[in-house]
Amino acid sequence: MTQQPNTPIQPEEHRPQEANPLPIRWGASSPAERGPIIATLSNPRHRNVLGAHAGAYAHYRALAVAVGALDPQWKPDLSDTQPTASIGPYPQWYESGKIVSLDPFGASVTDSFGHLITDGYDIRPTIAITKAHIEMGEIRDAINNGQLKADGKILLENGTCPVTEIGIEPVWHLPGIARRFGIDEKHLRRALFEHTAGMFPDLVTRNDLEVFLPPIGGTTIMCFGDPARLADEKTIVACRVHDACIGSDVFSSDVCTCRPYLAHGVEVCIETAQRGGVGIIVYNHLEGRALGQVTKFLVYNARKRHEHGDTADRYFLQTEKVAGVRDARFQALMPDALHWLGIRRIHKLVSMSSDKYNAIVGSGIHVVERIPIPPERVPADAKVEMAAKAAAGYYGHSKVVSLEQVRGRDLK
Repeated sequence: MTQQPNTPIQPEEHRPQEANPLPIRWGASSPAERGPIIATLSNPRHRNVLGAHAGAYAHYRALAVAVGALDPQWKPDLSDTQPTASIGPYPQWYESGKIVSLDPFGASVTDSFGHLITDGYDIRPTIAITKAHIEMGEIRDAINNGQLKADGKILLENGTCPVTEIGIEPVWHLPGIARRFGIDEKHLRRALFEHTAGMFPDLVTRNDLEVFLPPIGGTTIMCFGDPARLADEKTIVACRVHDACIGSDVFSSDVCTCRPYLAHGVEVCIETAQRGGVGIIVYNHLEGRALGQVTKFLVYNARKRHEHGDTADRYFLQTEKVAGVRDARFQALMPDALHWLGIRRIHKLVSMSSDKYNAIVGSGIHVVERIPIPPERVPADAKVEMAAKAAAGYYGHSKVVSLEQVRGRDLK
């Protein structure tokens, strides 16, 4: 039956609930006690969470099944896919409410649940850890102008950097998410159900299933230095938390400061690792302040076509006119990745955002100093952004220092 406009979608409220074969005890101190995350469809009776693996990419997997390119009963061969670096376990993994948006045990399913996999349970990793080399033109420039020096370990002579690269898919513990935002879990479930056009009816029919794999982008972490040292509070830690901006990050669009700030963060991470610390880039796939690329480009047009031009006082107003909200990132979930890494203290937070700073500090992580983007690295077309954020209190009043102030001295 066709839904009437503005009529909430009605789920099958009274559909009989299936038995949950392996209940999940979120926050338990061991994988065996916590239980595996099973979102696969090869045996629906084994499922103990809502949603599907791979976030938004699950739809492409569905398309592959539809066209006959993928066997719906296929299971991955996880031989030789184990992490190339060991992360945790750390106390934060078991501290109440510290981690609610990812699975702390998501990288070690073959070790933690190998016996269940052997018994036929289709359990898949939600975190992968590998080794890679990254290369950025800005790093080469920094070497050429003497700002950075190759050391053969953290920064190679050819301008590349060996890193530990981590991919994380979101895994939401719905009761924990609700508590994090101070809302009722039933209200959260209903909103997720209704405002995805009823994509996941089990959100409101299966209250016994508390874990949800949302169809959204995840997080990529680049670690410069040994990630095992991040949990040691004596280790100097530099961190840039960066939200995706494909136009700038990849194609160097000059309308914002995203790529310049990302490159600046990488440089700080390299310097910190070369001095015996560890640097991390936490890259969240939240395009256009989690409003999407189309919305972002529509806002660009509206800002630039205004009769008075692109002005700071209209910067956020145009976003609200198009999207209804100026920012949908809601940084409250962002610190989870930092807690998963075991971090208790960040010495150099390469960020001017008070939203990010407040979320990190509010989660119990101490921040020693914040480092802004150097003014000379702000593109001319992005100065409106900087002025608008300053006027809106985006940078707050917490201590912000320049990189020059922290170079050449150790932070205790």
